[in-house]
Amino acid sequence: MVSPALQGEGHPEEPGTSSTVRRLEERLAKDPDPAVFASLADAYRKAGRTQEAIGVCRDGLARFSEHPVTRLVLVKALRDGGDLTGALAEIPALLAADPGDAQAHRLAGELQRQAGQLMEASTHFRQAAALDASDRESRLMAETLEGGGNVAKNSVLADLLVDDTFATVSFGTVCLEQGLSDEAAQIFLRVLRREPGHPAARVKLEEALRVKTQKRKGS
Repeated sequence: MVSPALQGEGHPEEPGTSSTVRRLEERLAKDPDPAVFASLADAYRKAGRTQEAIGVCRDGLARFSEHPVTRLVLVKALRDGGDLTGALAEIPALLAADPGDAQAHRLAGELQRQAGQLMEASTHFRQAAALDASDRESRLMAETLEGGGNVAKNSVLADLLVDDTFATVSFGTVCLEQGLSDEAAQIFLRVLRREPGHPAARVKLEEALRVKTQKRKGS
């Protein structure tokens, strides 16, 4: 179970962050408990002190190698620091420590999606949704990825996208600019199905999925 101190993502200028960090630093100096390592590391992460967060996680895991919350914070800190490869490398240990943690599966899905490992990402989103019935976002993300480029029949572009003629990054970008985020996402997925390593399609897919999520939350 995730500590209350680890709920939410936080912001660098979050009120009370400095006092929270100081209090946790003092607690850790007196009591090197695994939960305190995790809480301090997450406080550093939320304050934008990513490298310090990673360092505290590494220290904590050197003492308590099986502590899943510390591992979860480490993965988030590596992601925040732009080390996608490093974050992905920690996923097997994270899931081995707590295979029933919906948040861990959701994070694994997000990282693998960003890395272009779309089917693996879909599996983790499905698992997250199965473990947390309220996680509608993970279920919808899995459905999107599993669509593999298939545009809904009621889409305004369904007839146009019956084949791959218009399944290009350029056309997907035009769709995205016109607010057609669902169609854009499926176009980029279709490009990635043909060319799994296509860098522009991966970046644009992330953009389309962010827009889709924002639209759902705003509806």
